[in-house]
Amino acid sequence: MARASLDLIRGTLDLLILKTLTWGPLHGYSIASTIKQSTGGALLVEEGALYPALYRMEEKGWIESEWGRSSNNRRAKYYRLTARGRQRFRNEEQTWNAYAAAVEKVLATARPPVETAALLPGNS
Repeated sequence: MARASLDLIRGTLDLLILKTLTWGPLHGYSIASTIKQSTGGALLVEEGALYPALYRMEEKGWIESEWGRSSNNRRAKYYRLTARGRQRFRNEEQTWNAYAAAVEKVLATARPPVETAALLPGNS
């Protein structure tokens, strides 16, 4: 069965880009490829989302860029984290972990809380 790619939840693209850049400088195509490979193809980052995000993150001072040569000797813009970007990543990671833990609590709940159960039809 073919696996559908997942839509990115609003706000997660920055977190994913920042995470990939914690491993070292990468050009745009490598950032998108790293995210795709790391998620087994579940998350695909399109150019139309990636490059505006990189531009915005550079404007905020989270990343810096410089031109270089890719592995196939093509000119490519490489992005790297700044100190401000590393701090932003740590903050975003903490927020994401708290959010994911809260969602997991709801998904792991076998029964609704007593207060909610009283509101369900047939329980009045």
